[in-house]
Amino acid sequence: MSTELSRRTFLRATAIAGGGVLLSSFWEPLDAATGSKAQAAAPVLNAFIRIHPDGTVTIASKNPEIGQGVKTMLPMLIADELDVEWKQVRVEQVGFDPKKYENQWSGGSQAVPNNWLPMRQVGAGGRAMLVAAAARTWKVPESELTTSKGKVLHKKTGRSVPYGQLAAAAATVTPPDLSTVKLKDPSEFTIIGTPIPGVDNRSIVTGKPLFGIDVTVPGMKFATFLKCPVYGGKVKSANLEEIRRMPGVLKAFVVEGSTTSNEFGSGVAIVADGFWHAQTARKALQVTWDEGETAKQGTSVFDARAAALLKEPPQKSIRKDGDVKAALAKAAKVVTAEYSYPFLSHAQLEPQNCTAHFADGKLTVWAPTQTPEDGRELVAKVMGIQEDDITIHLTRSGGGFGRRLKNDYMAEVAWIAREAGVPVKLLWTREDDFAHDFYRPGGYHAFTAGLDASGKLTAFRDHFISFGTEKDFAPSAAMSDTEFPARFLPDLALDASVMPLGVPTGALRAPRSNALCFAFQSFLDEVAHAAGKDPLAFRRALLSMTPLPAAPPPPNRRPNTPPPTPFDPARMIGVLDLVAEKSGWGKKLPRGTGMGVAFYFSHRGHFAEVAQVTVSRKGELKIDKVWVAGDIGSVVINPSNAENQAQGAVLDGLSEALGQEMTFENGRAVQSNFHQYSLMRMPDSIPVELHFRKVDAPPTGLGEPALPPAVPALTNAIFAATGKRVRSLPLTKHDLSWS
Repeated sequence: MSTELSRRTFLRATAIAGGGVLLSSFWEPLDAATGSKAQAAAPVLNAFIRIHPDGTVTIASKNPEIGQGVKTMLPMLIADELDVEWKQVRVEQVGFDPKKYENQWSGGSQAVPNNWLPMRQVGAGGRAMLVAAAARTWKVPESELTTSKGKVLHKKTGRSVPYGQLAAAAATVTPPDLSTVKLKDPSEFTIIGTPIPGVDNRSIVTGKPLFGIDVTVPGMKFATFLKCPVYGGKVKSANLEEIRRMPGVLKAFVVEGSTTSNEFGSGVAIVADGFWHAQTARKALQVTWDEGETAKQGTSVFDARAAALLKEPPQKSIRKDGDVKAALAKAAKVVTAEYSYPFLSHAQLEPQNCTAHFADGKLTVWAPTQTPEDGRELVAKVMGIQEDDITIHLTRSGGGFGRRLKNDYMAEVAWIAREAGVPVKLLWTREDDFAHDFYRPGGYHAFTAGLDASGKLTAFRDHFISFGTEKDFAPSAAMSDTEFPARFLPDLALDASVMPLGVPTGALRAPRSNALCFAFQSFLDEVAHAAGKDPLAFRRALLSMTPLPAAPPPPNRRPNTPPPTPFDPARMIGVLDLVAEKSGWGKKLPRGTGMGVAFYFSHRGHFAEVAQVTVSRKGELKIDKVWVAGDIGSVVINPSNAENQAQGAVLDGLSEALGQEMTFENGRAVQSNFHQYSLMRMPDSIPVELHFRKVDAPPTGLGEPALPPAVPALTNAIFAATGKRVRSLPLTKHDLSWS
């Protein structure tokens, strides 16, 4: 079904008990939209609004809430166009139902661009129906009526009526085509653009059970699942009979796993009366593993292979413009440097967990997942059941950051619940999380840049060493052909070589961007200093060059999503200028204190950031402050959450740079818990000053784009303070002392 046709949507009204109204949107089936004589499918309803007689309004939030504020933001869009007061609104998390709701997933900062118009249209359609109901009641033209704060108003007569009193009448109104409803002018917004606290805030701080880890169902037992510490390893033998005799243990069995899906591995499952019983039995478990080929891999192996590959011709070309070799040969100055960054773990605070009940051939799941549709597809495949026989209840997630795009824990608990014959909660330990992550992949870069006599950048080359096969990069290990300064130089080459990888990788907050920005923006800073130029002015000059034409955007990754937002150099110059103004860029600083700048276009957001650091002569680092300038379109939907997301993204990036690294030996993760993988703690937090530049463009998401520039802004500031260039991460590897 094409995006255009599927967006021909309407409202449907249904009376509810007590005189209220249920408003659902539905899309016209393809057959009906195209005039086909074939029998059209029934309209697909998704109930978004319930208006109650007392004037309260329940609004459904359809996407998984992983901490990015979507459970508050989506209802805000509906409520504003419906024209009610926020205090009238109650928000309800709905379960996964692809027959009712589109785009029920969270990731890639896509919630705003996917839902900005559809959710507003639902609210505006509801408002139009209430106005029509009032016009019928008062026998006046609809054009004479307005709305405000949950009421319909007739200014000529001074009459008003609350929505609650109109709800029953509105249920009899013919709903509008949502593509034709009149949306508010932004100047009329009363909720959008207003700071709104998260709808779950009070429940979270008072300990109300909201998260997957909190789920309890009648008759529930607890499970633990021990997998081979080496990815892809298989069970050879285990002392299962001994484990089955332990107190509280109900079942202990081998799960063979899948040979076709890397989200369902082999291991030993233990089901017990309580989590303590399961963990006690697990400690007594003795398993012999077939570790497989990945046991030959490790960080030292990767480093050695990368060093060898850098001495060889690249295996593949990502982009080639002009003649880089010739341009470098005639450059007045050539700058070279090698950069690297490590594997990272997601380390979200809520470990992987899931609860499932399999009965009568049907499966019910309570899951903290970012991608319920993908999870249902995976479970159906490994269980050999129909997708329609799987019901998924969406719980709040205690952090996702891309880890819960994968649904291995869902497949595991589904299999275990079927074997156990009772409802089962599977709870990973923190050590399980570190040992079986889908890690942010590491990478290596060998850069070369050519400058002319005036210090202008004329040529650029990168030999990127990554992971994958001759045909495909490993997940999240690729680099696109638009990596800046691509398109802004006539002579540029982006090349790559890859090495095999058995360790699983995946998306981490601002995938690919979180690593590539460090390497590219750090090297451009290095080139600016070699050219004798101010680093911010040097970047601004590059952005002012006329870019080569952009390639057509790739097909949308998921159906019914808007096309990608193109990189706009003018918008990036705008945030660079803004962050320069707010940070006081160029001001005189004492020795040992320095400022660094970086920018990046990521997940539709244009961001520039400045970090200021102070480094003692002994090398003690203090991050004084970070200034952030962002461009995410015409409106910031929820300023309260926007500040939370942007500041959190910056602190997340800085935390990664300061001390986070996953290393591997013999195919297994070395770091096992937070004592070896440090997160920034509250006493270490730093001031982050945030500014938005609003432009005439559709609003975009904010969960990710503020993170990437934070890392190179920090390392570039360290250079400005000490003269020491940081070319690898984390910073714990470096002596920052100076004299």
